[in-house]
Amino acid sequence: MMQNAVRSTPLQSDAIVVCDPFNGAALGSVTETSANAVPELLDRAKSGARIARALPRHQRSAILEKAASLIAADKEDFATLIVREAGKTITQARKEVTRCVNTLKLSADEAKRNAGEVIPFDSYAGSESRQGWYTREPLGIIAAITPYNDPLNLVAHKLGPAIAGGNAILLKPSELTPLSAVRLVGTLVTAGLPEEVITVAIGGAELGKAIVSAKDIRMISFTGGFATGEAISKTAGLKKFSMDLGGNAPVIVMEDSNFDAAVAGCISGAYWAAGQNCIGTQRILVQRRIYKRFRDEFVARTLKLKTGNPLESDTDVGPMITEKAVDRAAAMVERAIQGGATLLCGHQPSGNLYPPTVLENVPATCDAWSEEVFAPIVILEPFDSIAEAIDLANSPEYSLHAGIFTNDLEDALDAADRIDAGGVMINDSSDYRFDAMPFGGFKYGSMGREGVRFAYEDMTQPKVVCINRLKRS
Repeated sequence: MMQNAVRSTPLQSDAIVVCDPFNGAALGSVTETSANAVPELLDRAKSGARIARALPRHQRSAILEKAASLIAADKEDFATLIVREAGKTITQARKEVTRCVNTLKLSADEAKRNAGEVIPFDSYAGSESRQGWYTREPLGIIAAITPYNDPLNLVAHKLGPAIAGGNAILLKPSELTPLSAVRLVGTLVTAGLPEEVITVAIGGAELGKAIVSAKDIRMISFTGGFATGEAISKTAGLKKFSMDLGGNAPVIVMEDSNFDAAVAGCISGAYWAAGQNCIGTQRILVQRRIYKRFRDEFVARTLKLKTGNPLESDTDVGPMITEKAVDRAAAMVERAIQGGATLLCGHQPSGNLYPPTVLENVPATCDAWSEEVFAPIVILEPFDSIAEAIDLANSPEYSLHAGIFTNDLEDALDAADRIDAGGVMINDSSDYRFDAMPFGGFKYGSMGREGVRFAYEDMTQPKVVCINRLKRS
């Protein structure tokens, strides 16, 4: 079922108007930051870095805990804002708010837990007279650049660990969905964070280029696409990077798996957030003996999904973020069909709505197979042996997550060992993520890890203190 959606309103030249991707209604506007303003923003951030560094760990932790409590108490308003600006369904948006609360609480714990450790100098001959430790010190100013698909929790994944580590942040949220980020920053300030610690800048590519090229930025934490990530790496100079780039997640379904669980998991993994999910299930590899049964059931359940108003609780798939995103998705499907793929369902865009779409017989030369679709588009492909499935899973040049459904422990562990991915989910969809686990990609473009503890360690630097106990003369 599908309800019509209205195209988004164009952005104004002097302000960025944020519009509901479902009906085009203006939600509000934010001031666009000029690239020429970056030196002034950096001056503020330098002041923020001094303030953040001086905050004792218990205070950083208390601020993050209080912000988490404030967001939890205002969960429905935060969720509604996510729906209105990003197009997620209300059910999905509520889950994102819950995850944001967890991310901030994990960050609060990290502020108190991970301060360094004692170094056993006397473990090495010649250092018997020495003792000491290392601490974890802030880097300084961290540039955080976030996307539209998780406009609250992905921002929290950068702000929480950075604050825990005593850093200042120059935050550039997506200009398509800045309102959740701005509200999160306001909540942190209400919770006691000094205003100078986070500086928000909202704008396009020129602003981003000016930020990442600034010498005072010590680290860039970026979530987004490969082309932008590559451009950042060429512009930034000598800085630390943490980049969560795109994915093209495979899920392997073995004939011995729990069939219903596999179908349900793949449905959820493929269509969450209208497929705008870097770990969303894109390629489902099904053992040939059950392929036809799986295909028929998967398509039947896909056709039952309701595409429409994301504020309605029975909607399964909301709008994509923009008309451009819909057009890109549709063009990828058209190229696949022209290349010989078979369309099983979907591919009927209406406004910013793109219905769940299933393809089979997609050639490996098509971009729908080899690149990230970032849309509710799924490819089904049969295989005979687990070795063949793993080769198919590994065929793209980049990877975030993968999954396998099987009741055979040997196959599960074989897949976990041989699939090149940052995470292999066994008897789960590729899109499972727990906010404490390390998260990032393998192969081309992969650098750094998110997940609160791992981001915190990336955002801090060890300082060694060594005492040489000289004998009195």
